[in-house]
Amino acid sequence: MKQTPIHIKNKRAKFDFEILQTYTAGLQLTGTEIKAIRSSKAHINEAFCQMRRGELFVVNMHIAEYTFGTHYNHVPNQPRKLLLNKGEIKQIDRKITEKGLTIIPLRLFLSERGLAKLDIGVARGKKSFDKRHSIKEKDTRRELDRIKNRY
Repeated sequence: MKQTPIHIKNKRAKFDFEILQTYTAGLQLTGTEIKAIRSSKAHINEAFCQMRRGELFVVNMHIAEYTFGTHYNHVPNQPRKLLLNKGEIKQIDRKITEKGLTIIPLRLFLSERGLAKLDIGVARGKKSFDKRHSIKEKDTRRELDRIKNRY
């Protein structure tokens, strides 16, 4: 029995932020957390990443409690450790010391081996005129696609 792929996206990330660089990080999870992710019970819309004592954590990522879990079930909004190489962590730490840069989760997915992975991006927040420009580009692209499909 083949399982459907799990891809939980942060849809507002590309609208609210300009993504400068992306990384793929592993997640340190408990048993009930990975089971809840496999049943697509996670949200990363309000999540952000934070450096603590030289380690990277994802904060405010909601993973719903596993319905068949016992009293060993996990806490839904606890900070979860991201697994990256030391070099990548140092590189990210240097980048976020610049003014206006932050780390945001972009996509939560399961790898071929069944491990939970999180795509994170070093990003700069967009101003309101940048957002209007993004909307205008999206509308023109959509209009061009409509014209191409007519002919």
